[in-house]
Amino acid sequence: MVRAMEKILDENYYDLIIDNVMVPYYDIGNNITYLNDRHSLLHVLAGQIDPCDLGANAYHRFPSIYILTSQISLEKSGIIQVQSNPALALYGTGAIVGIIDTGIDYRHSAFKHNDGTTRILSIWDQTIQSGTPPEDMLYGSEYPRELINIALRSADPLSIVPTVDEDGHGTAIASIAAGKPDESQGFSGVAPEAELVVVKLKPAKYNLRQVSFVPDDILCYQESDMILAARYILSVAQRLNRPVVMCIALGSSDGSHDGQGAASSYFDYITRLSQVCIAISAGNEGNSNRHYYGNTTQTPYQSEFELRVGSQDRLFSMEIWPYAPSRLSIEIISPSGESTSLVYPRINTCERFNFVFNQGIIWVNNISFEEETGEQLILLRFENPISGIWRFQVFNLENEPFSFHSWLPAGNIISSETYFLQSNPDTTILSPGNAIHALTVTAYNQDNDSILIDSSRGYSRIGLPKPNLAAPGFNLTCALPDNRYGSLTGTGAATAHTTGIIALLFEWAVSRGNYTSITGVDINQLLIRGASRSPTTSYPNNIWGYGQVNINGVFERLAIF
Repeated sequence: MVRAMEKILDENYYDLIIDNVMVPYYDIGNNITYLNDRHSLLHVLAGQIDPCDLGANAYHRFPSIYILTSQISLEKSGIIQVQSNPALALYGTGAIVGIIDTGIDYRHSAFKHNDGTTRILSIWDQTIQSGTPPEDMLYGSEYPRELINIALRSADPLSIVPTVDEDGHGTAIASIAAGKPDESQGFSGVAPEAELVVVKLKPAKYNLRQVSFVPDDILCYQESDMILAARYILSVAQRLNRPVVMCIALGSSDGSHDGQGAASSYFDYITRLSQVCIAISAGNEGNSNRHYYGNTTQTPYQSEFELRVGSQDRLFSMEIWPYAPSRLSIEIISPSGESTSLVYPRINTCERFNFVFNQGIIWVNNISFEEETGEQLILLRFENPISGIWRFQVFNLENEPFSFHSWLPAGNIISSETYFLQSNPDTTILSPGNAIHALTVTAYNQDNDSILIDSSRGYSRIGLPKPNLAAPGFNLTCALPDNRYGSLTGTGAATAHTTGIIALLFEWAVSRGNYTSITGVDINQLLIRGASRSPTTSYPNNIWGYGQVNINGVFERLAIF
């Protein structure tokens, strides 16, 4: 019998996210992996699902695909003032920084105490199956602090703790948030006395890539592994009775962009717990031309928009999310002039279209109501599309004004050659950055106080003010594997910076006993109140949120005069 632990790794099984109320209907003893109080994974044999036909399975059951949000300063955020003030002198003592990313080079000096012992409380490497998994987890290997210290004292550390960070992104993110200072490199993390809990995510399953039409060579991760990572970090913090801030420097363009996905809803929930906070990157899609917004107010109630498809992009998806009460049908016209038939909204259908003058194939799911949100979703998936200008005509069956959003995949899942001709930079915050209560962070250039042009913009699809804050995110000095240093740019870097600031606030609130029941929502509101704001700008806005993060401003507003 194949155990659930093996199924979560086995490419012969799909991982489907289901609500826990459905578990008794599916559970046969070895096919369920518990995610959290709301969701579980159902493991289904690949032969029981056609990867190209989503009609038989709800869209939201397939985990979303996530990508990294940075590309391989302190004065701007008020950190110097706080750390040099004898009454504060905050460095993150007692706080835990949780990193969910590509791993960490635990051998780097940035993650050691002065005596050479590790500042890492534990590492869960989801990619290594030879060790012992964490309690209540079914896969991967956990390396506690004691074992890491033994490894650091040995001549061959990797023979004892074999986890590495091949990409370097996780090491960089962890160091910006909580790296130990190195004066020779001009480097210091924001919270150098905080301790770390790190999860190295395993890559997304190949069969999920097939469903999502993601090319094989793209580094990406799946939503369910991220949820389990957060659950693990939370369990470590609760066992140690310590405050924790998690850094999510990943994002996805999948879904409704309104905070209702599985990861978004989970992060929203735990942000409201005592001594837990989550900082999430907004994404770097503001200048990618991968979002289109349509708004039709006059008859005939139809709309046409265009997508340029580059020659490099042989496999990708695209989503269209209308606003209720409209119901849209769609027709697709290829660059050669061939068109599909009109596809009407249905409940459980997937239509395939082949073209005579090119070898491309399009699968169309026009879903009447997507079960997680209740909204209509038109999912288009392209295989070997001919390059050139594709046209999309949508018609409102209700014969009244309507509007809709359309998104392409984020990051390097597609090339810059594929884009909407009349794109809109707004509403490009990646999930889970649209989670209602989590802190969503965008990036600005701290050298000239300008927003990074690539930073994703708000608001969410339902008008929620996002991002919440802007933080320094341009060429931040960071640690890299093999005891090297470099720089990191993007909203992921800005989120790591903000994560360190939250660790400082946890030291003040919890470790020093000023406000031990503080929640992530409380932390977020304190940071919003203390943010630096230009007198010539209206806040909140969809570019800067509520302003530039400034921890010194928090304490200025807490002071009694």
